[in-house]
Amino acid sequence: MTTNYLAPFRADVTPPLGHPLCAGWYDHALAISDPLHALGVVLLGDGAPIVLCALDWAEMSNLSHIAWRERLAAAAGTTAERVAVQCGHPHCTPWPDEEADRLVSAFPEIPRVMDPAWCAAALDRVAAALGEAVRRPHRLTHLGLGRAKVEKVASNRRVMGSDGRVRAVRWTQTKDPAVRAEPEGLIDPWLKTISFWDGGAKIAALHYYAVHPTSYDTDHTVTPDFMGLARERRAAEEPGVLHAFFTECAGNITAGKYNDGAKENRPVFTERIYRALVESEREVARVPVEPAEWRVANVVLPPRDDETMETLLARLNDAACPPKRRSQAALQVAYRRRLDRPIPITALSFGKAAHVLHLPGESFIEYQVFAQHLRPKAWVAVASYGDCGPGYICMENSAAEGGYEPIDSFVSGKCEAIMKGAIRRVLAA
Repeated sequence: MTTNYLAPFRADVTPPLGHPLCAGWYDHALAISDPLHALGVVLLGDGAPIVLCALDWAEMSNLSHIAWRERLAAAAGTTAERVAVQCGHPHCTPWPDEEADRLVSAFPEIPRVMDPAWCAAALDRVAAALGEAVRRPHRLTHLGLGRAKVEKVASNRRVMGSDGRVRAVRWTQTKDPAVRAEPEGLIDPWLKTISFWDGGAKIAALHYYAVHPTSYDTDHTVTPDFMGLARERRAAEEPGVLHAFFTECAGNITAGKYNDGAKENRPVFTERIYRALVESEREVARVPVEPAEWRVANVVLPPRDDETMETLLARLNDAACPPKRRSQAALQVAYRRRLDRPIPITALSFGKAAHVLHLPGESFIEYQVFAQHLRPKAWVAVASYGDCGPGYICMENSAAEGGYEPIDSFVSGKCEAIMKGAIRRVLAA
């Protein structure tokens, strides 16, 4: 598809006080520290439009995620499979899942997952903003491709022992100084930026980095946290230029090595990300826009095989079970009930120069490294946190290694082969 125009859009998606946070796993919102936004671009040309949307929410899953792709597709005049909606994953934000919410609504003692009416209104605002942007697009002539190393933010959550098993978990907030002192482990230290230009005028910049973007989350205060705050600081310096942040494969990546949970760390991380944002665009050579190609591989990721629908429904109905466990059961039931609706894994390629891969769930960093190895000479970014119905998407041997993520995952370790096969297809030469 020859891409001639770009339409940036932005809409407020800040929840009201009292709205559930992180699917109701946290208490409801007690305060608003910083607004949340949906930010994105629509690529327009001689083919069907392509929509990329970054959402300042923790997650969005199953029927809710499907509804967003369908609605934004209608607003852009395209099809749902040409729409990528990725969440940023700051914890103190919404996580809509309409089927899971319907399930827990029958039990007053379980916190609601979402406010359906407010979430519908938020989607209305985003679709309206997108539709208005498409009516006033900018000419697109060039791309800018850059990257910068981020210092002292990301670390691997899974601290491995000499026996090949997880011997410590580095949480978002890691109190144990001995665990913080462990090496960073496998991460991707690079923040990547792709910018869109009309001649010498920048229209938008999309930024990508792999880390759980949460510094502390115990105050039930809504915020996009340090990645969103750094983005807004950068956007304030360039009025009229859209800046959006996509969280890469951070399922097993946190700031835990550098974060003991002290509130003073949030501005420190914000500054480190901001510096990398600026550096990633410093002296970037602009290249002419090559025709864009959009590839789709639809996948069905098998649910974990140590639980059945019957056991999950029993847990949901068990009044003696903790509310969070019952809520998790509802989310897993919602995932199993939508297995007839595959999850799209998509890639946007501009010739051989640049590729943006879109993955579901909380994908492990290994999938990002795998994608980069497939295109070693190109600029490659990997946006994760698309349809989060699967939860954590671990590797096949993760359960045998132990640790937190395989316990909380909603899908089987067999997903590794399926994910890598789909990534190969959409990034094929």
